[in-house]
Amino acid sequence: MAASKVQAFWNHPAGPKTIHFWAPTFKWGISIANIADFSKPPENISYPQQIAVTCTGLIWSRYSMVITPKNWNLFSVNVAMAGTGLTQLSRKIKHDYFPDTDAAVQKE
Repeated sequence: MAASKVQAFWNHPAGPKTIHFWAPTFKWGISIANIADFSKPPENISYPQQIAVTCTGLIWSRYSMVITPKNWNLFSVNVAMAGTGLTQLSRKIKHDYFPDTDAAVQKE
């Protein structure tokens, strides 16, 4: 049973024998780096970079559900990219446009 599932995964059109598996797998590095940057100060966040990460995540998430075969690895990494990009953008916007809320939290 388990051997047949491993064989099915191995021979899948988006399996580990294809670029359709490895490209999204290595793309996880971008999301992991973005998560690591959550602890950095928001003044170091780049709007153009995070907009690119967010838009890439949103566009390719949609694309990954339209292509054949469905590539769930590509979908999941791009949802993560969009999520981390939106998180970073919200941190930057709060810092740049709503500084009073940060100051009030720091006073407490």
